[in-house]
Amino acid sequence: MSTTGARGGEGPERRIGLATATGLVVASMIGTGVFTTTGLLVADIPSAPGILCCWVVSGVAALCGALAYAELGAAFGESGGEYHFLSRLFHPGLGFMSAWSSLIVGFSAPLAAVALAFGNYLAVFVPGLAPQWSGAALIVVLSVVNIWRVSAGAGFQNLFTLGKVLLILGFIVIGLMWGDPGRLVAATERPLGATIASPGFAIGLLWVAFAYTGWNASAYVAGEVKDPGRVLPRALVMGTALVTVLYVGLNAVFLAAAPLSDLAGKVEVAHVAATHLLGSGGARVISGVIALGLVSTVGALIVTGPRVYEAVGRDHRSLRFLARRSARGGPVVAIALQSTLALAMMATARFETLLIYIGFTLSIFAGLTVCSVFALRRRADIAAPYRMWGYPVTPCLFVALMVWMVLQGIIERPATALAGLATMVTGLLVYRISR
Repeated sequence: MSTTGARGGEGPERRIGLATATGLVVASMIGTGVFTTTGLLVADIPSAPGILCCWVVSGVAALCGALAYAELGAAFGESGGEYHFLSRLFHPGLGFMSAWSSLIVGFSAPLAAVALAFGNYLAVFVPGLAPQWSGAALIVVLSVVNIWRVSAGAGFQNLFTLGKVLLILGFIVIGLMWGDPGRLVAATERPLGATIASPGFAIGLLWVAFAYTGWNASAYVAGEVKDPGRVLPRALVMGTALVTVLYVGLNAVFLAAAPLSDLAGKVEVAHVAATHLLGSGGARVISGVIALGLVSTVGALIVTGPRVYEAVGRDHRSLRFLARRSARGGPVVAIALQSTLALAMMATARFETLLIYIGFTLSIFAGLTVCSVFALRRRADIAAPYRMWGYPVTPCLFVALMVWMVLQGIIERPATALAGLATMVTGLLVYRISR
């Protein structure tokens, strides 16, 4: 029988402070998506202003979502993210479905994609390295580090996250110096307003949703955050706002560096832009630095995802093995399970389809979770140490945008949407069996 809401004993020690919690958001967000998505956007949004608007709109949506998650995370103060929010405020079955989707879509699939991107960029810098093997080695090493000691993983994350931010800032400066700003305002056949209202723009938001995945990262480790009522809201909002500014600036550089025709369909769009700006030698160096930056994204996914499965293990007796921890480290079985799934996906997943699949499925649960803020406000028995800014306008804007994206995804990409819905139904079946 499910015992959602029971802690099943004392939780882990609260060791994560504001710097690490904020860095976790930044590291989770800045990954393979921002270095790959813009080239894929060109097919659906064939204009530089439209592409930049897509990144801005997604950033505003992420910030609205972060405000909602901050209120929810501060109120509950437990690890697990959507799993706890939906279980407590709606139904345990819905929470379990979100956790199941997190395992497959939210963390394992992105972990595989980011590790593979790390291998590809590293292979450009060090020719002869097999991307699959170097990406797999990275997953294994960081998994062992986080199983061994939480504090070691936190220090590792802070260092590489800082390096990643400096990398993007440096690339933006280079682009401002040597890029062509005229490409950002080049005339297009379709007015900007018509582009934003088009179905292609909604599909573009699904592409970009993968790049913005991670704006809620700190909510997944709330049970290990010091003073979550104060730290969580600051970490979620500051991290999301910082990454939004970096994303818009970085994509402006991509679009100013090369013509849209050269970027169209390219996955390693950062390498294409760097080649136009710095030549082949400079692009090779940039690719190596990007590979280093992706290390912290892999680490962030290994930190956040297993905390969701650990929370499930505490609440479901038949899955209690997921909550097993080492003495001062992370959840051993949960980390091993996620890493094993990611390693398997590295050999089977198609990158473009995977992005839409992730964006579609996670948008559904993000919208449902933000809706739970309305339920939280009606619960007098739950203390809310933080209240989100702009309520009820900000959560309504977020939910409306998610509904539009999901509906357009079903219309424009029915096969991928069906795969996302099948994942959710499978989660419900596993929930029934686990009880």
